Amino acid sequence: MSYTAPMDEEISFAQFGKWADEILEKVPEAIMRDLNGGVQLAREARRELNDPPGVYYLGEYIADPYLGHMVIIYYGSFRKVLAGEGPEVWREELEKTIWHELRHHVETLAGVDDLVEEDVKELFRMRAEADEK
Repeated sequence: MSYTAPMDEEISFAQFGKWADEILEKVPEAIMRDLNGGVQLAREARRELNDPPGVYYLGEYIADPYLGHMVIIYYGSFRKVLAGEGPEVWREELEKTIWHELRHHVETLAGVDDLVEEDVKELFRMRAEADEK
């Protein structure tokens, strides 16, 4: 199912959730194994104080001994990063973010942290870029 919104219309939280459900329906069950907290949508934006301006977490994988394994997708961060973008850009970025976070989950189960290393390198690159400005 697709959704067409005028370029100046913000994507609603409800529409964002529908897209997330559509994307997750296509994820193989084996990938979702042990993701006991599921994929949660949060309305807020997420960033660290020392992150470069304009850098927000679109998603986050959490593996906690008490809470379990879960993915959080930050709708508020999408609003900040994708303001003014059309629905096709939002949906594509949502799909990329969900798969990115699910890769963190699979790698954690396998005892690998390649994607964590990639993320850290990217954050260092963004910080260096921001420092140059």
